[in-house]
Amino acid sequence: MTLPLLLKKLVIPVMQAPMFLISGPDMVVNACKAGVVGSFPTQNARTPEILDEWMGQIKSRLASQNITTPWAVNLIVHPSYARGKADFEVILKHQPPIVITALGSPAALVEQVHSYGGIVLADVINPSYAKKAAAAKVDGLVLVSVGAGGHTGYLSPFVFVQEIRKWWQGLLVLGGGIGTGQAVLAAQAMGADIAYLGTRFIPTNESLCQPEYKQMVVASNSEDIVISDAITGVKANWLRQSLANGGYDPDNLPDKGKIDFASASGAENKRWKDIWAAGQGVGSSTAVQAIAEIVEELTNEYQESLSALLTEQKQEPEQVKRGTII
Repeated sequence: MTLPLLLKKLVIPVMQAPMFLISGPDMVVNACKAGVVGSFPTQNARTPEILDEWMGQIKSRLASQNITTPWAVNLIVHPSYARGKADFEVILKHQPPIVITALGSPAALVEQVHSYGGIVLADVINPSYAKKAAAAKVDGLVLVSVGAGGHTGYLSPFVFVQEIRKWWQGLLVLGGGIGTGQAVLAAQAMGADIAYLGTRFIPTNESLCQPEYKQMVVASNSEDIVISDAITGVKANWLRQSLANGGYDPDNLPDKGKIDFASASGAENKRWKDIWAAGQGVGSSTAVQAIAEIVEELTNEYQESLSALLTEQKQEPEQVKRGTII
């Protein structure tokens, strides 16, 4: 799938980011139906057998509604994730258009995904990881910058995109604190092709998370986000109140925990259920909504912001050189 073809299928250059315990078949199908890339992490399905059912369901529902917007699945490739091989076998069976790798090297699976016509995007948090992923011949890079919900990066998106664009001309997806249509346009202006939005889709009707989680996101702003590696061993952004509810002191968190994603298989560990992630763009959500409503809002904001810029600069849309402005 080429970049122009991918962008042509979207109403706005947005990918609904895969979120642990939040993204499932309903979110993927309705995101695609609304005109943005829908995605989910494989570990949200409690077993490989359920993953098989989910992916079959997504394919059949999209086909029955004649929806051609591409969808994606996210796979942890860290050695501690015991289900990695089994999950990948299910991926090869159902052949999703996009596979996003996280927390490890994508090298072992790129050729097999390419063999069925899919593309591979690698989730990276710094230029060193980005270069390793590029060497593995991935089709695109997902730059996770500071402010992203869950496992986060630490670089400013301005710096991150600038450095990667010096040597990478492929698909570039940017995440981290993006929650409005104006921010989506800004991501394109910086040099990204697609914006990666997670937190904005937490408080949706299609979300798998608890109602209390959704309401906490709606009630929070950037000051309610705490970054820590105490919970998973990897830097992540958490909702302050959920840390307190889970028995932690948000201002005095313990030292770095052990990196271990084995507990992500089936999400049995209490820490995942009671301690909730969100990004710094959490303030963009003001109500629990349907995904279609959110995409419509994002699209209107994007178009209004673009029109204002073009009017101010007295430019015509075809004069915008970088990316595909929709």
